[in-house]
Amino acid sequence: MKSPFNSPFAAVLASALVLSASAVLAQAPPLPAPEATDPVKLELMKGFPPAPEKTVKLSSVLKFPNGRWAFHHMRELGPTAQVWRGDEKPSVLRESLLDLGSLGFESDRGGRTTLADWQHATFTDGLLVLHRGKVVYQKHYSGMAAHQPHSLWSMSKSFTGLLATILIKEGTIDPNALVTKYLPELKDSAWADATVQQTLDMTTGVAYSENFRDPNSGIFQYLHAAGLLPAPPTYAGPRTIPDLLVTIKKEGEHGAGFKYKTVDTEVMGWLLQRVTGKSYAALLSERIWSRIGAQDDAYVWADPIGTQITSVGFSATLRDLARVGEMMRLAGRYNGHQVVAEGVIAEIRKGGDSEKFKANGQAMRAGYSYHNQWWVPHDRDGTFEMKGLNGQHMHINPAAELVIVKLSSHPVGDTSFTHNADRHAFAAIAAALRSH
Repeated sequence: MKSPFNSPFAAVLASALVLSASAVLAQAPPLPAPEATDPVKLELMKGFPPAPEKTVKLSSVLKFPNGRWAFHHMRELGPTAQVWRGDEKPSVLRESLLDLGSLGFESDRGGRTTLADWQHATFTDGLLVLHRGKVVYQKHYSGMAAHQPHSLWSMSKSFTGLLATILIKEGTIDPNALVTKYLPELKDSAWADATVQQTLDMTTGVAYSENFRDPNSGIFQYLHAAGLLPAPPTYAGPRTIPDLLVTIKKEGEHGAGFKYKTVDTEVMGWLLQRVTGKSYAALLSERIWSRIGAQDDAYVWADPIGTQITSVGFSATLRDLARVGEMMRLAGRYNGHQVVAEGVIAEIRKGGDSEKFKANGQAMRAGYSYHNQWWVPHDRDGTFEMKGLNGQHMHINPAAELVIVKLSSHPVGDTSFTHNADRHAFAAIAAALRSH
């Protein structure tokens, strides 16, 4: 490998595992050493059958460190639907590998660190860097193999937003129409008078919160309905996603401000499947996976009646995600053809209302907006991003001709926890590669 580049990473504080990208972090004990929670060293799920204390079940996925194994084995724990890659040969990902692990930069907490130390400290399972379409760096950790799809968690939302934007640009969905034009089942719910665009941008007024510290929070109902967390015997709430959505009521004013809500994405996922008559997995295969020359099938989680989970349920491999990122960077063109219309990518990249974004109190993301389920920093490089709990991240930098995909199993779910650390690393990679 070529090495054109010439450090410890500060400890961070843990918090309860949360799905929300907007939760306020509380004081908590220091994180465990990443090497002490490595699923290979811990021998999680080793043996036939594994010992009871080494067995990871769906009911224990959210109990750290079980996710370090489970995040790239989710389809072994519950029902999923295949996202078919198609029958064409995989598109070629050329390589020109660099020793980026030694790249040094200023960490977000002061002092110097390296790209290798940052990966270790942020519980990275896989990292891939594409520069001008070539793989310049790729690593897998925690027993994750290159062919294994990793859970994207809320990165899934951006795929739902991409599909919705495609259908809007094609005229199949009217963004200014009420959601109930397409989903009359929601006429008595929070979305009765919400528009499609408000739902896409998460500016709806909905009585729902994602607080893992509160057992009465809507996120627990969501997880039980999705089948991602087995319900206790005393649970009497909804047990499917459609049954949950029709029960959620309005709170506040639609369009007033951004508030991160997984249920908004599930409404959009239901809507795009309704208008097309095709499942989420089929749409992902038809519109994206089979057209980028994906190397592997992906998959989507399904609730107890087969409803495909469109907000946190998607899993895919590192290299196929890099192909998606490169397609987005190239204004929708990849694998020899226009995969997605250029206007779709332009719509996503323009972002939303930065003033409305402030309503969610995400100080670490000052200047950002959220539009069509994508995070847009409005920085000078025109970057745009996918994010998911426990450290899932796709960072697209058109000015630096750069795509970075980072898959992780961090003990803190809130994406804001590692946001600044990741952005520092991404900026260092961009600066190094600009001169390469």
